[in-house]
Amino acid sequence: MDRSEPTVVLVHGAWADGSSWQHVIPLLLNKGIPVIAVQNPTTSLAEDVAATQRALDAIKGPVVLVGHSWGGAVITQAGVDPKVKALVFVAAFAPEAGESVGDPVGAHAAPPGLSRITEEGTNFLRMSVDGFVHDVAQDLPGDEARVLAVVQAPLAKTTFGEKVTEAAWTARPNWYVVSTEDRAVSVDLQRELAARMEAKTTELNASHMSLLSMPEAVADIIVDAVAATAPLQESLVTADW
Repeated sequence: MDRSEPTVVLVHGAWADGSSWQHVIPLLLNKGIPVIAVQNPTTSLAEDVAATQRALDAIKGPVVLVGHSWGGAVITQAGVDPKVKALVFVAAFAPEAGESVGDPVGAHAAPPGLSRITEEGTNFLRMSVDGFVHDVAQDLPGDEARVLAVVQAPLAKTTFGEKVTEAAWTARPNWYVVSTEDRAVSVDLQRELAARMEAKTTELNASHMSLLSMPEAVADIIVDAVAATAPLQESLVTADW
C-alpha cells in the first residue's frame, strides 16, 4: 500500500478484537482516510507488537497509530517505526521504557472491572459477561455488551507484566481520549498518562468502550491527528459525517 496521505492503523485492547473499531472505521473511510485494523493475538506484548508491525510493513506512507486500552502499550512499542507520525491513545495505557502496564495500574485504586476477570486455568484470563455489561461497556445496550463478551480473545496472564523497551510517545505528537465514566481503567491514571505525554487531551463522558458508544467523537479526534500529520484536502477535514 503506497499512499502519500496518512493511513490510520487501529489497535484493539485486551479481551477484544478488531471489531471494537466497527463504528469508527466507516466514519474514517467516509472521510477518504485509509484504515487498517490489527487483529492482536493478545498472547504477549511481543506478539501483539509483531502483529502491528506486520500492518505497518504493508504501508509505505505515513501512519497515525491508534491504540485502545491495552493497545496503548502495543503502539507505545510498535510506534517507534519511522512511518508512524502521530499516536492516539483511547482510554489506553502508555508505559515508559522499562515499565509494564501493571506498574501504573498497581499504583492506583483498582477500578471495579478488574474484579470481574476470571481465570481459565490455562494461563489465560477472560472478562466475565457481568464485567462487560456493568463495568466495561455499561453505556452500551446490554445485548451489545454481551456480544463483546462472546467475541473476546482471552489474554495471557503474563501480558500486563511485560515491559516495553522503547516509548514512541516521547518523540511523537500524541492525542489522548479520557473516558470519564471508565470502570475498567482508572480515570485518574488516564489523566496522569495524558499529562505525562503532554498529549492533546479530550475527555468523553463514556465507558471504557467510547469507541463503540461515542464513535463520532473518537473518529473526530483521529481525524484531527491525521490533519496535523500531513496537509489534507479541505473536504477531508470539513466534510460532515
